[in-house]
Amino acid sequence: MSKSLRPGRLTPFDILRLAGYGLGARPMRVVLSALGIAIGIAAMIAVVGISTSSRAELNRLLNALGTNLLSAEPGSSLFGEEAILPDESIAMLDRIAAVQTVTAIGNIADAKVYRNDKIPSAESGGIAVYSTRLNLLETVGGTVASGAWLNEATAQYPAVVLGAKAAERLGIGTVHTGMQIWLGGQWFTVIGVLDPIPLVPSLDLAALIGWQAGERYLDSEGEITTLYVRANPGAVEAVRPILARTANPAAPNEVDVSRPSDALAAEAAAESAFTGLLLGLGAVSLLVGGIGVANTMVISVLERRAEIGLRRSQGATRGHIRDQFLGEAFLLSLLGGGAGVVLGYGVTAVYATVQGWPTVVPLWVIAGGLLATLLIGGVAGLYPAIRAARVAPTEALAAS
Repeated sequence: MSKSLRPGRLTPFDILRLAGYGLGARPMRVVLSALGIAIGIAAMIAVVGISTSSRAELNRLLNALGTNLLSAEPGSSLFGEEAILPDESIAMLDRIAAVQTVTAIGNIADAKVYRNDKIPSAESGGIAVYSTRLNLLETVGGTVASGAWLNEATAQYPAVVLGAKAAERLGIGTVHTGMQIWLGGQWFTVIGVLDPIPLVPSLDLAALIGWQAGERYLDSEGEITTLYVRANPGAVEAVRPILARTANPAAPNEVDVSRPSDALAAEAAAESAFTGLLLGLGAVSLLVGGIGVANTMVISVLERRAEIGLRRSQGATRGHIRDQFLGEAFLLSLLGGGAGVVLGYGVTAVYATVQGWPTVVPLWVIAGGLLATLLIGGVAGLYPAIRAARVAPTEALAAS
């Protein structure tokens, strides 16, 4: 009794080998088709990677500088006039048990800063002048890049410390002995330049002098412009509501309290929203790449009818033909996806390195990118594969 013959089955390795032969016969077309997928995947990975690296840098800064810094500024009175913080506010805030340190700055609005006394008065560069308490750097988390910070002696004389951007605008890098600038109509000796202060960026474009020097040389009235309070990390939310009532018990409604670290958190949130928009653009690029794969496979089926007919006449089933062309679509998409992952990671690494950030590319975005390429390969290659499987061997051979 004779046994019915059963067609052979293609193993995954057989399908991969056939797909490789099919794509290798048309390398230029394969490269161009895979490029569309690669661009889409690279765009998605780079967008997420750069955004994640940026947030990692923000988190690093917050961890280094702390989120326990609070600030208080005079607001407006009930009649719309500018309020004033009492001189005793520093001492009163310092009595709060959960407060580690308190400091203040006072804006000297009439004082302008120039590199020398020959600069036209209109070209001040927008540099603000603040008289400051000596514990300012300790409170806001600032550091000195060059020179030294104010001390008990220099705070009483015409000595100035420049913020990072202020020094840049004045063309000052490393501080050296005898360096002076024209400040408030007289010469001040530059004794230091600060590093950027992420929690208080307004100080980056400022010239900082001692509180006594402001009163002695620039006729400052000693009014407090901003109070900075460093609280115990676990007591920030408890200190924040009582800050206004303590700084100005007579009119707490005239005190505006903020948390500088919230600005960095808001920046991270804004980047997250922008990332969503760019991811949408990356998805569009990916869709275009999928259409390119589908187009390539359809053309491949039309061009290879003779090959399909020959394989069918030699015993290949419709399933064999379908698996072969579907395998080609998957392989083509994977080639593009793999190239996109490498390109996207490379772009992220280069950009993060230039910015001085840590390079962070989440594993989920890499896995998601490769999964998306498989999905695109399956969807884009399904119709061409079914169409190839339906080609009758006699018609295919006759047409060739």
